[in-house]
Amino acid sequence: MTITTTTHLNFRGEAREALEFYRTVFGGELTIASYADFGMPADAPGATNVVFGQVVSPEGFRVMAYDIPGPAAEPTTDGAVSPAPAATRRENGVTLTDQPFFVSVRGETLAEVEHLWAGLSAGATIVEPLATSAWSPGFGMLTDRFGVTWVIDVAAAQGAES
Repeated sequence: MTITTTTHLNFRGEAREALEFYRTVFGGELTIASYADFGMPADAPGATNVVFGQVVSPEGFRVMAYDIPGPAAEPTTDGAVSPAPAATRRENGVTLTDQPFFVSVRGETLAEVEHLWAGLSAGATIVEPLATSAWSPGFGMLTDRFGVTWVIDVAAAQGAES
């Protein structure tokens, strides 16, 4: 049996913007369908929100997202949607969080993850800067501008993992 796991993110009115952002970082194909595309009257509230969306890259990145029906997040004065304050932080050498999950992305080289880090860190809250760690040539953690916490690292050399 073969299975594939895909992260599915839930947003309140910002799924389209998030998916477009993730495509700029990871590349790949972007697919978006709105509630109106699936039969909701075009003038109904939320009709343009995402009912199905995904980004799939040839390198293996895949994420899905949709907008939860209901009121959208309130935009800030500059038009951006402001997520709740970062609930993930480092304190006394440990990661503290109230988030139910992190999205982990592992690359083969430091250069590869540095590129992803640079893209994801735009407007993000840095939890742990990307740097060498005891288990990886590059490890970092951030909460992006949409409130999603990402763990970015470089795969350890063969034989270095326990």
